[in-house]
Amino acid sequence: MTKVKPLIPHIDNCSYCAGTGLEQSDNFPEVDTINYPNVAIIGGWIGWIALALACLHRGIPYTLYERDESFDARSQGYGLTLQQASKAIEWLGIFELKDGLISTRHVVHNTQGTIIGEWGRRKLWDIGILKPWKRRNVHISRQALRSELLAGLHNDRGIAWGYNLKELTYNSKSQIELEFQVGDRKLISMADLVVGADGIRSRIRSVTIGEDISPLHYLGCIVILGICPLKSLSNLESSLLDSATVFQTVNGHERIYMMPYDKNNIMWQMSFPMTEADAKVLSKNGPEALKKEGINRLWDWHTPIPEILHATDASRITGYPVYDREVLEPEFMKNFWSITLLWDAMHPMSPFKWQWANQAILDALDLARDITLKCGPDSQWREKWLRTTLLEDFEKQMIERSALKVLDSALAAKLLHSESVLHDGDMPRGRGI
Repeated sequence: MTKVKPLIPHIDNCSYCAGTGLEQSDNFPEVDTINYPNVAIIGGWIGWIALALACLHRGIPYTLYERDESFDARSQGYGLTLQQASKAIEWLGIFELKDGLISTRHVVHNTQGTIIGEWGRRKLWDIGILKPWKRRNVHISRQALRSELLAGLHNDRGIAWGYNLKELTYNSKSQIELEFQVGDRKLISMADLVVGADGIRSRIRSVTIGEDISPLHYLGCIVILGICPLKSLSNLESSLLDSATVFQTVNGHERIYMMPYDKNNIMWQMSFPMTEADAKVLSKNGPEALKKEGINRLWDWHTPIPEILHATDASRITGYPVYDREVLEPEFMKNFWSITLLWDAMHPMSPFKWQWANQAILDALDLARDITLKCGPDSQWREKWLRTTLLEDFEKQMIERSALKVLDSALAAKLLHSESVLHDGDMPRGRGI
């Protein structure tokens, strides 16, 4: 008998599905309304589209309700870094992000421009280490990622645009009744399972858990974000502007982080400690005030930082105080038989570990997989309630996976604005401190 070499996860792929769990087909699976619950997905940006796509691939009936009137109703948003999700995106049937840029160099400077840390593929190549690279960071604009996910739904399949949720109640059949404002009309929809993926100030969370349990927690700093066209810097020579380098500069108080946004733009994220009251005022004062604040603080930092701040149009600058919430305990959801939360609605975190989109995609994939495994013909989920058959285990696993990310992101908000960040070391800031 021939001994077959076992597959090693993340190194060897199944020859049938290439490690995605999906098989090629000319048609989507038929929607299974007999065995699977009818899922209502409420709002959000990345997580809700990922969940809709994962449901589509598995024949799970869903409707995605979005209060925006169309895809282009909001501004394009800012950039994302896909870390573990750069692989997980393949499990949604997307094998290449055509607008994604892969960084191969990561650098940390002090304000004079001296390198105090460097890592990444190019660092290893320079010292003669040519090993296979298991992980990669993919940088992509939020709107570009949304566009590629939506393309997988084929003509906005299952999306109800312009639906603003007003109320939700259980009816006599233990289904959930959702009331929406759609223009000047009120419309009622029914669902077996409601998924709130509607952000840090989630409407679903407010009507289920409420604000008294795990309220918003201010992390003591403000973030200012901007997008600068590379053509505005055409007269500036810098190896940091090659669309494959991520760099940050720190002084133990202020910090600026710059990464590729797309092939024509670079995105910057500046942050510094500030009282919550002052951070709210600065944010409310608008982009011109935010730009002025950034320039005033970093005017004498090394090239190309001041030049980039000056060249960024105020219309492409925003800023906000940074919040998270304490990680929820599973029992907080026990009374909500057929409602769950994903992404920032469940576990909001600071932006300093770039885990926002990663956790949203993993949440969505886990829930869709659990529905297929636990809501089959023998599950009796209608009689036993979805909380018992599906949601308790799903939420427990999601909280266990995301809890450390939330805590690490909160710790990073402190470390990145402290003297600790100035240590010499070829590793990401915060690691090993």
